[in-house]
This record gives sequence, C-alpha cells and structure tokens, in this order.
Amino acid sequence: MNISVIIPTYNEADNIGLLVTYLIKYSNLSLAEIIVSDGNSTDTTIIKATDAGATAVLSPSKGRAVQMNYGASIASGDILYFVHADTWPPITYLTDVVNTVNQGYDMGRYLSAYSSKSKLLKLNALLSRLDVFAGMGGDQTLFITKKLFDQTGGFDVTMKIMEEFEFCARARKQCRYKIIKKPVLISARKYETNHWFTVQRANYTIMKMYRNGASQECMVRKYANLLNYPR
Repeated sequence: MNISVIIPTYNEADNIGLLVTYLIKYSNLSLAEIIVSDGNSTDTTIIKATDAGATAVLSPSKGRAVQMNYGASIASGDILYFVHADTWPPITYLTDVVNTVNQGYDMGRYLSAYSSKSKLLKLNALLSRLDVFAGMGGDQTLFITKKLFDQTGGFDVTMKIMEEFEFCARARKQCRYKIIKKPVLISARKYETNHWFTVQRANYTIMKMYRNGASQECMVRKYANLLNYPR
C-alpha cells in the first residue's frame, strides 16, 4: 500500500522546497510520489518544487478544490494525503497513515501544533483533539483512500472556501474516520499578520455563514474583509 502526497500551492516559493525536501528525507517505500498542484503561481513555486524532487503540475484553474482534484486525478497511490504548503507532518507520517488504513480507517487527520509560543495557539492545538466540524479543515492534513475519494466524486470545484469542511463531512458518511494522536506543525503566519481574536472571529463568522447557506461569493468577500491574509 503506497501514498501519493498532494500539495495545492499558490505563490509558496518560500515554503514548498523545504517541505518537499523534508517529506522526501523522512520517506520510505510507501511513498509513491509528491504531487504539487499549482494554481498558476507568479513566483518560482513550480521550480522550487521540481528542484526538491516533487512532480509539479499546473492545475487547469486556481482554487484549492480544483487543484486537489487535479492532483488526485494523476496520483498513482492507494492513499491520497493532502498537505498544505505551510504544514509539516510528523516524521512518521507514512507509517502512521499506512498503519491507520490497515486498521480499517479509510480517512483521517492529525492534531495541530503551531510554529509559535503563543498560549492562545496552544489552546487551538488542544481543541484539535475534539472531533467536531471545526476540525475538518485542511490544516491538520487529510488522508483518504483513493477508492473512497473516487467514490465521493472528490472536492466540490464550485467551492472557493470551506471546500475541505464540506468534503470531510460528506465523505465521513461512507467510512470510518481516525484522528491520529500526533501533531502536524502548522505555520502561524495567519496569526502573525492578524490578532488571534481577529482570526477566531473570522473563522466563526464564515462557519456561521456556511451553515446558514451563504453563497461562496459572499463568504469569500467577507473573509477577505475580515483578515489580512492571502488565500
């Protein structure tokens, strides 16, 4: 059983080379490939990814859902492992995921840790232990068997925000889901350009809008107004 790591990117030249190098350094025979699915970056993301050893491809269009689906469509692994470009999995990531799938779980994630000493972010990390809707984003990374991914139809490409939450909620209805009790290291850059309370308020607002059936355009616009952070 092998794993295809899929990383959606847009202007991640500062991060992608280091991440790919790290993933390869701690790889084993279970790693099928690392696919960087790029949204037409204007920097050197694709060059850095390729030089580090990834298969870098240009997605048909920009958007995390489209990019992740495109990466999945060319993946050869039995398991798909979606990782954000500013998130570093544990060094045991391949063994963890394969062992979890072999135990009968078709899908799951890790816990959170942040590249910051902030006590408030330690609270965020603690809350990632809870199996709640708010923990089904992509920051904690996401693994899923290729078979289940194909059965679900993948991510909803009409979504420009909340796509990972929607996908997890939908896919979990068809499988056993596991939270691996180890943390991934998540960049605190969103919190470095916005106060913790500002980010929490933005997340709460978007979650509420989503549950109330707000349009994608309204949510994207609102999120951009609430945070100083490129998506």
